[in-house]
Amino acid sequence: MIRFQANKNLLTSHGKLKLDVAFELGKGELLTLYGPSGAGKTTILRILSGLTDVISGQIIIDGETWLDTKQKINLPPQNRSVGFVFQDFALFPHLSVKGNLRYALPKGDDMKLMDELIQLMELGPLQDVRPAFLSGGQQQRVALARAILRKPRLLLLDEPLSALDDDMRHRLQDFIERIRHRFELTTVLVSHHMPEILRLSDKIIWLDKGKIKREGTPAALFSNSKTPDT
Repeated sequence: MIRFQANKNLLTSHGKLKLDVAFELGKGELLTLYGPSGAGKTTILRILSGLTDVISGQIIIDGETWLDTKQKINLPPQNRSVGFVFQDFALFPHLSVKGNLRYALPKGDDMKLMDELIQLMELGPLQDVRPAFLSGGQQQRVALARAILRKPRLLLLDEPLSALDDDMRHRLQDFIERIRHRFELTTVLVSHHMPEILRLSDKIIWLDKGKIKREGTPAALFSNSKTPDT
């Protein structure tokens, strides 16, 4: 269970805005943050990961407090159990696929999980290849596997499939679904791609100018063929 509440000043193309958001998310669920640029979606991911400070807020994950400004608790990023996948993959260029994964494996952990992820993500033939020789979809699979190797309580995905063509995007959505259910990963996804949102989400929060405009399940939010613009 995640309990999140945060207040923060934002500087956007619309000028200064205040992020004021609160939500709860059950273990193993996938929440999608949707909304226009500057609404605060990526800022929420950065707050969850500890990369961005807030004016006031609270984050409780499975009963553990990561942030509580009233109690002056603010765990640094390295002490938060988070896997973060960015749009640009952020792989080590000098390491092979297996080298990138081995680097992410917590010290002393069994190699079995790494081998399992290599098979699950269909990376076996690419183990000795460096990122420069991989396609965008292959690099994204490595980035996802690397994030999961940390066995995070929380997986954060910041538009990870936005640069891919529709066919590869659909395939990687399959991988995300398989991995999320296999490891019961609580996930927060930022996406603008409606088919992806409808396919992957358990819950959706539609943000606008730092506030929650609407929230609910895909069926409740977009029933009767409604789109977010209607």
